[in-house]
Amino acid sequence: MTKKYSFLIFCLFLTTFLFSQSPSSTNKEITLSGKVIDEATKQPLEYATIILKNTKTQKISGGITDANGLFSVQTAAGNYAISIEFISFKAIKIPAQNYTTNKNLGTFQLKDDTNSLDEVVIIAEKTTVDIRLDKKVFNIGKDLSIRGGNASDVLGNVPSVQVDVEGNVSLRGNDNVTILIDGRPSALVGINGAEALRQIPAEAIERVEVITSPSARYDAEGTAGILNIILRKNQLKGFNGSMQFDLGIPERYGSALNFNLRSKKWNFFTNTGFRYNAVPGNAFNDSEYFDSDAQNAKVVETRNFDRLGRSLFTSFGTEYFINDNSSIVANIVYNLGNDDDVNTNTINRFDSFGNINEATRRIENESEDEKRVQYTLDYVNNFDGKGKKLTASLQYSAEVEDILNEIPETNTQINFVDEIEKVIERQDENSALLQVDYIHPVGENIQYEAGYRGNYRDIFNGFFLEQTDFKNNKPTEILIDNNFNYKELVNAAYFQYGQKFNKISILGGLRYEYTSVEIDQIILNSPAKKNYGNLFPTVNIGIETKEGENVTIGYNRRIRRPRGRFLNPFPSRSSESNIFSGNVDLNPVLTDAFDVGYLKRWEKFTLSTSIYYNISNDNWEFIQENTGELTDNGDAVLRRFPVNLSTSERVGFEFTLNYKPFKVWNINSDFNLFHVTTDGDYTNPTTGFTQNFDFENTSYFIRLNQKISLPNKTDIQINSNYSGPSRNAQSRNKGIFSMDFAASKEIMKERASINFNISDVFNSRKRMSTTLIPGFTEQYSEFQWRERQISLSFIYRFNQTKIDKKKNGGQDYNGLDEFEG
Repeated sequence: MTKKYSFLIFCLFLTTFLFSQSPSSTNKEITLSGKVIDEATKQPLEYATIILKNTKTQKISGGITDANGLFSVQTAAGNYAISIEFISFKAIKIPAQNYTTNKNLGTFQLKDDTNSLDEVVIIAEKTTVDIRLDKKVFNIGKDLSIRGGNASDVLGNVPSVQVDVEGNVSLRGNDNVTILIDGRPSALVGINGAEALRQIPAEAIERVEVITSPSARYDAEGTAGILNIILRKNQLKGFNGSMQFDLGIPERYGSALNFNLRSKKWNFFTNTGFRYNAVPGNAFNDSEYFDSDAQNAKVVETRNFDRLGRSLFTSFGTEYFINDNSSIVANIVYNLGNDDDVNTNTINRFDSFGNINEATRRIENESEDEKRVQYTLDYVNNFDGKGKKLTASLQYSAEVEDILNEIPETNTQINFVDEIEKVIERQDENSALLQVDYIHPVGENIQYEAGYRGNYRDIFNGFFLEQTDFKNNKPTEILIDNNFNYKELVNAAYFQYGQKFNKISILGGLRYEYTSVEIDQIILNSPAKKNYGNLFPTVNIGIETKEGENVTIGYNRRIRRPRGRFLNPFPSRSSESNIFSGNVDLNPVLTDAFDVGYLKRWEKFTLSTSIYYNISNDNWEFIQENTGELTDNGDAVLRRFPVNLSTSERVGFEFTLNYKPFKVWNINSDFNLFHVTTDGDYTNPTTGFTQNFDFENTSYFIRLNQKISLPNKTDIQINSNYSGPSRNAQSRNKGIFSMDFAASKEIMKERASINFNISDVFNSRKRMSTTLIPGFTEQYSEFQWRERQISLSFIYRFNQTKIDKKKNGGQDYNGLDEFEG
């Protein structure tokens, strides 16, 4: 870390800490703790609300329970009336009494409120974002703008997260983020992560957890952190659920069903959705060549993407309660997709005087069939219900993608078909996972935890390319016929220790991961094998400076393993002259990450800020270079590929705010500013030319989400996003602004809703960049993966209606899992 950044972080942290220590009250602070469980099943109730009302000041405060049903609320000594509440359960009221010292209130057993069954809702009236010390939790239920959307749309509205125009996900500007499903790696985000996320309907997602300083419990994969997508698994008793129907422009149809049936011993739940979407997009590329001997001095490409996607997604599960403290959950997730895309690439080639040398049209007719299936079996044992817990998970998943692509190229000046390419591609992924975690508390303030995870992945890619050249009267020939196979086995074990000293919580852990990799393809004489082991220490410290105010300090070591398209050597074929291919020689990237956070809660808003610093060695950079080859039309072939090139330092500042100025107006906003410094040189093995890849980039993004409640049960939501300009060693990107608008109207006595949504109101979600290869070419490009879309949704809830927030005093409370990383 450079001295100036070290000094900056130190000053900011010191200022924050001193500010947090300023006294706000002369009252003695105490801790009220306890546990909340379901009386019938004896299972802990997570997210139960503890409400404290000061009888003297009438001030409302409180907290929520963690995954073990435990709560610990810090407050000033005083006289309080306490209420313990949870959706669909009868509240427990504790009469007002004076609390002057720390007190364990004991275990509260909540009973089902059978009279309120018709008032229950799976999607509760909560703030859209819960901010905690270790993570941010984005609750999907209240976000109108994603109704009828997919997981990619969901992540695009999550604080600290960006989804670019191609669907690639980044966290705090870093694209190496690990995406988990229900806390585990999943085939649902397997071979092609961006495309796979588009197959998961938003209605199947309950919440997204943003974990920027993971503890040793989590995989070390992902240098930016972890996004954990939690699928819906309702726990309400009886039979209840909802149905949704969608239609839109461009052509868009969809339906979704989720329901739950629970008795004392069994719980059945499902989320099923079907989508039929037309997704138009466009791209533009203008390349100028500096070589005076080049056949074409300028090449202009215009692309139009006409995509048609069909998908079926279903998740079905059942939970059996063995006894009061243990249960087994079995779950099957199935995803079936079929896409038919027609991508038209119009190319005009010019000489140095601006005259057209040649005009061609290249049409890519791609048909793709996808199938994903995942089987999961979970066992949970809470033992005596005092925090000791054993969980075991077994998961198997498989994914298959079959792609057929026929690409005729026509000379539009003479209306003659120059050539036809045929691409057949098959991608398979099989994975298996075994995970065991054990938590052992000692008293109220100490906790031990240990676990094991074994994760196996087998990825196969078969690539066949043949070409018929009518222009030069050549017969059909096979250009590429190869198979690529990637096998990876990661065995991991961890141990961590947590302890709370008055207002300071410490969680330290150590994780060891041993990775075995084997890469096999026809062009290699023998399989390429790599084996490496790494230790990943983690430390997280939480300091409760006073009521509603906390400081956190975190350190963790992370890894980025190459896989998928970054290793796959087969080039893309949408453009003959601009291709992307992987690099089988990529090595993993190791990153040390530091994070200092500050959290403050007031009556009407919650503020969360953090300063973070990451340093990565052997970092990947994406090189764009001239291959020295020419297409049949005389165009220079440019290839973009990743290499281990540089040392990268990233320092940033994040600011997240939840603000409710009025009862009818709720604001969620986040701002992220980061500076990246990269050092590295790359030498082209063919030409011997060395290019310096040192660069510094300062960029930012800002998000503003507003929800306004209008009369007559009507809500509107406006989501605005802006990503600032950015650069790397070869490219400069312009800033991108976009806005989504949504409106919702409750009908049929609040049993149904109508939602109207405009995605990308100004049709401005488009990447614009300029790339320079010194001495060879300068390119200007634009890319818009999806153009503006308008949709209408109808949602009907059976055995459910909305719960009034007044039931919880008009407030929502956020808590900290005491030993959560």
